[in-house]
Amino acid sequence: IFTQTEVTHITRWELNFSICLLSPEKNVALKGTATQSSQYDSYGAAGNAIDGNRNTKYTDGSCTHTNQDSKPWWRLDLQDVFTVTSVTITNRGDCCSERIDGAEIRVGNSLDDNGNQNPLCAVVPSIAEGQSSSFQCNWTMGRYVSVVLPKPGILTLCEVEVNGHDSFPFALV
Repeated sequence: IFTQTEVTHITRWELNFSICLLSPEKNVALKGTATQSSQYDSYGAAGNAIDGNRNTKYTDGSCTHTNQDSKPWWRLDLQDVFTVTSVTITNRGDCCSERIDGAEIRVGNSLDDNGNQNPLCAVVPSIAEGQSSSFQCNWTMGRYVSVVLPKPGILTLCEVEVNGHDSFPFALV
């Protein structure tokens, strides 16, 4: 227990961290909405990556797929600001696992450049075919989570899980 003289200043991060300890971590992606730079065909809808299904066979309809774009991206609107602790991506298992190589995971509140200028959470070096990998986001706060390939290519994601906590519902002055 702190006395008034022991605590004179608390940062926004410290307060948010304390509140997050009280709220359980969960996959906050499941109630969001997704969009992407383009859609290859009827199987490759953006929302497939947040259906709660890690199925990695493209034709089963649980993966996304863009066209060949100059800078393909996928974006999730969490519908509210959350404190993101990690993002887990499941890669396609029936081909083309290298498409994810070099993708950037970004978390923030801006829609500038489709959210692709938000703070960088991680760069995906590679994910083995049909496997999932988790990337730590250091308690980044944001409403939007983007996966962008900063080069020409095709982006395919079979599941994106965003692990996080409710953020505090008030602003510090």
